[in-house]
Amino acid sequence: MTDKTLQQLLDEKGDIVEFLRNQQVGPNAYPGVPGEYSNWRDEQRSWAESSVLFNQSFHMVDLLVTGPGAFDMLAYLAPNSFKGFVPNRAKQFAPVTPEGYVIGDVILFYLEEEKFELVGRAPSIEWVEYWASTGKWDVKVERDERTIARPLDQQGYRRNYRFQLQGPNAMPVLEKAMGQTPPDLKFFHMAPINIAGVEVRALRHGMAGQPGYELFGPWEDYDTVRNALIEAGKDYGLTLCGGRTYSSNTLESGWIPSPLPATYTGEGSKGFREWIGENSYEGKCSLGGSFVSDKIEDYYLNPWELGYGIMVKFDHEFVGREALEKIKDQPHRQKVTLALDNEDIVRVMSSMLQTGDKAKFLEFPSAVYCMHPYDAVLKDGKTIGLSTWIGYTINAGRFLALAMVDAEFAAPGTEVTLLWGEPNGGTRKPTVEPHVQTEIKAIVSSVPYSEAARDNYADGWRTKAA
Repeated sequence: MTDKTLQQLLDEKGDIVEFLRNQQVGPNAYPGVPGEYSNWRDEQRSWAESSVLFNQSFHMVDLLVTGPGAFDMLAYLAPNSFKGFVPNRAKQFAPVTPEGYVIGDVILFYLEEEKFELVGRAPSIEWVEYWASTGKWDVKVERDERTIARPLDQQGYRRNYRFQLQGPNAMPVLEKAMGQTPPDLKFFHMAPINIAGVEVRALRHGMAGQPGYELFGPWEDYDTVRNALIEAGKDYGLTLCGGRTYSSNTLESGWIPSPLPATYTGEGSKGFREWIGENSYEGKCSLGGSFVSDKIEDYYLNPWELGYGIMVKFDHEFVGREALEKIKDQPHRQKVTLALDNEDIVRVMSSMLQTGDKAKFLEFPSAVYCMHPYDAVLKDGKTIGLSTWIGYTINAGRFLALAMVDAEFAAPGTEVTLLWGEPNGGTRKPTVEPHVQTEIKAIVSSVPYSEAARDNYADGWRTKAA
C-alpha cells in the first residue's frame, strides 16, 4: 500500500478521462522473452500452420487463493455459475462492479480443495485481493507479481512457469515430449502429465482456435520442460513466439484483452478505491484512441458487450447481480471483428512517406499504443460502436480490429468506418507522435475471425452458438 489511495489520487486529478488519456504508459509489455525469435510473420503463421510455443511465464499476475472460504468468496465475485466446479477444472473469471460493469477477466484454476489460482491482468486480481481483505471469508491470498513490476534481483523467477502449446501440430509435439498419448481432456479441464521426468499440469485450452494445452508447474522445472518441448517440436515445425507477436493472436480468437476496469467511479466500488494505492494498475494505466468522452462511465463495458453474456448465470448471489438482472433484456452492443480496408490502410501508411500531415503510425503486428485503446466506429459520421484492439495478422492478410457495435450494425458485411488517431494532434503519451485523424473503411465480420476458432472452441463466448 502507498500513503495515497487511488481515491485520493482521483480526487486530486479531478478529470479522470484527461488524467488517463495522458498517462505516460504505453501498451502492455511482454517481458522475459525477445521481441522476435525469428520474425513475427513466421511466428504468426505457426499457430495456424504448424505449432507455436507461447511463453506466458513472465507477463501475467498470479494470485493464489487458499482457505475454507475461498470457493464461496470467488463464487460471490463471479457472474458465472460455480455449480459443478470441482478441482482440476478452470473457468474464465470476469467480475463486475455492483453497478454491473466489467472489471477485467482472468483464468481461474481450481487446483485442489481450498486452493485456487487466478492468472491474468491485474484489475480482477486486485478486486479479489480487496474482497479478501474485508475479513468476510476465511481466506489467504498470495500475489506473484509479473516480472516487469518486480525489483531487478527478483525478475528471473516466478512461483510457476507457464507455457501455451498451440497449433495443428500441438498434439504430436506434446505426445513426443511425454513419450505417450496425451490425455483426451475436455476444454478447460486439467490433468497431471509427465514431461522429461517431472510432473506438469496440463490445461486443455486454446488461443487462436487450434488444438492446444497450457502447461504449468513449479519454477525449478522451467528449463527442463521448455527444453523438452523445443526438442520434441523439431520435427513438427514448432516455433517460439516473441513478445512482439504474442498480443496479435487475439485478433483471430476474438478475445478483447483490455476493458477499462470500471472501478474509477460508483458508490459500490468506493471501498476498493479507498483501499488500493495510487501505484496500483488503476492508478498507472492509460487510455487512448479516437473515442473521447467527458464521462469515464462511457468507457465502462457490461458482460454482453464483451460477449460474456452467455456466461452470466443468476443461480447464485454475486456482486453486481441486481444490476445485471435489470439490463439483461435490454439492447446491447454486439462484439464483432472489423476487417479494415486494405487500400485505406495503405493510404494511412503512405502518409509516413511524405512531408506535412501524417496519420497516426500503424505498427505491425500490433497497432495498440496504450493500455486501453478506444477508437470510435462510425456509420455515416455517427458513433455506433467502439474498437478496442487493432493489428495485423498474416493469416488473414489484413488489419483487423475487435469492436462492439450497436446491434443494428452488427450483421456481417455491414460497411462502417474506424476513426483512427487521437483528436487535436494527439495526447501527451510518449507513444503518440503529432498526427491527424483519418477514417478507415471497414467491413463488419464474424468474431472470432479465424474459422478454426469458430469451429473448434467449446460452446461459449467465442463460438457461433454464442
